[in-house]
Amino acid sequence: MSLLVVGLSHRSAPVSVLERAALSADAQIKLLQDTVAAEPAAEAAVLATCNRIELYADVDKFHAGVAELSTLLAQHSGVGLEELTPYLYVHYEDRAVHHFFSVACGLDSMVVGEGQILGQIKDALATAQELHTAGRLLNDLFQQALRVGKRAHSETGIDRAGQSLVTFGLEQLSSGAPVDAWLKGKRALVIGAGSMSSLAAATLARAGVAELVVANRTFDRAERLAALLAEQYGQRPADQDDPDVLARAVPMESVPDELTRADVVVSCTGATGLVLTADLVAEAVEGRTGAPAVERAADSDSVRSGLPPTSVGSEDGCPLDLSAVQGSTGFSVMGEAAVAGMDAATLEQHAAWVDNGTVDRREGRRTPEIDTDAVAALAAAAATLGRVPERRRPEPVAEVPRPLPVLSLLDLAMPRDIDAAVHRLLGVRLVDIESLAEASADAPMAADVDQVRRIVSDEVAAFDAAQRAAHITPTVVALRAMAADVVASEIARLDGRLPGLDDKQRGEITQTVRRVVDKLLHAPTVRVKQLAAEPGGAGYADALRTLFDLEPETVAAVSRADDDSRDHSSAALGGLDFGRENFDSNNFESAENRGRA
Repeated sequence: MSLLVVGLSHRSAPVSVLERAALSADAQIKLLQDTVAAEPAAEAAVLATCNRIELYADVDKFHAGVAELSTLLAQHSGVGLEELTPYLYVHYEDRAVHHFFSVACGLDSMVVGEGQILGQIKDALATAQELHTAGRLLNDLFQQALRVGKRAHSETGIDRAGQSLVTFGLEQLSSGAPVDAWLKGKRALVIGAGSMSSLAAATLARAGVAELVVANRTFDRAERLAALLAEQYGQRPADQDDPDVLARAVPMESVPDELTRADVVVSCTGATGLVLTADLVAEAVEGRTGAPAVERAADSDSVRSGLPPTSVGSEDGCPLDLSAVQGSTGFSVMGEAAVAGMDAATLEQHAAWVDNGTVDRREGRRTPEIDTDAVAALAAAAATLGRVPERRRPEPVAEVPRPLPVLSLLDLAMPRDIDAAVHRLLGVRLVDIESLAEASADAPMAADVDQVRRIVSDEVAAFDAAQRAAHITPTVVALRAMAADVVASEIARLDGRLPGLDDKQRGEITQTVRRVVDKLLHAPTVRVKQLAAEPGGAGYADALRTLFDLEPETVAAVSRADDDSRDHSSAALGGLDFGRENFDSNNFESAENRGRA
């Protein structure tokens, strides 16, 4: 069996596709169940976040596994396979492990270095364990990924390379201003009470917002989050009758009223439809400003039409191609840019036209004398060079004033919670997953990223070695069991031939035979473990089975028994076994040597 991952993320698919392919909690459960029921897969786990959907499986056939996992993703996401396929990526065996460890360290996140992914991996593992779809391979993989991610954050400065998606989104809303200073004194509304919304609420509380309102479909969860914020960040208890409270919970029905009071809104729910429509936001803006919300101009032409003209008056007799000069550049027909590249003869015609003063000018613009001097200087340069030097200096363009946003919206949900059409409303600023993806593409990466990549490479090699060693463990255990059976059989035979032996004599003989067997098997079993951990060592298990004539069913039974014990161990620890070390074959002798002197 081998590890296979099929998925799509913000790196491979546009946000519109990710949004449509988003999996609800019920869809994830059904996907896991259908995956392990399919023939190629024995184990399965789903990692679904706001910017990635990945299906991990232990498969026995690569091509059949890719086809089956791709089909299942398409079926449960609701996006047709033909449409989804161009955006899917596939990783297999070592590459799949490397990809997953990179994801755990935040190297593949939209915001490089963010640590939220560790909690999402932890939740994905817990779900797979609860549904019994995670076996030996995926339990080891996910638990090792959590350790690798924690190591990357503790041993490097990867946290300086990026931050949480919440903080990054707030930075985009603040337009370069320090987030804490920008948020200070503002009223904030958080819609949702899940992990991302809770992180957003904590970030806003730490920044010192004047008021923090939490809205959720389950009011009890909103109340618990508000109470937690009060406890951790020193905010006053939520008293609905107190108009000056800092943290309080409201039902979802109160969101329209809260929008008229909020300065900043962060939304991240699991809703399949829009939570905030454009009409609802427009009404909120109207409620704040007292005037109807106005849409921004749809294109640049409407903005250009409101700008002052670059030249006025009659342009009869101008030797220039006016449509080319004004239509493409917008420069004055008398400006230096208009005559750049002109030959000397045409330049003289243009100078004569300017001298005649056939173009009217507004007060404050350049005088004919100044233009004449400029043209004369250009003529002198043209006489030397044979043409006018190409220097383009566009005239200042008047900017249309834009009002400061009265409502800042951050949408971290997938699919989106807030109608994208609200970005057209004057006074409203919207940042969503799509705009964050564009902004993060230019975000600088810290030097610590290289160190994290080295950690990932080392951990992948260690994981592969441990898996190869674990592959031979059932064979070695079966060999030890067979040796123990041989010892027991021979001691029983000795009792029949020498019935007069007392207990002390029988015990000494039994211990002697066991020591002989242990010493004969010790070096080969330790050495085979070392060899199996090296690249290409998978064949040693087959060689061991052939040399000692071990039944494949016996080895498989040992493997199943070990899987069962590991499942019970994980269940006893609440499904998260972080402290258990990998099984060491150096301890294989312990069971047989309990009676050793």
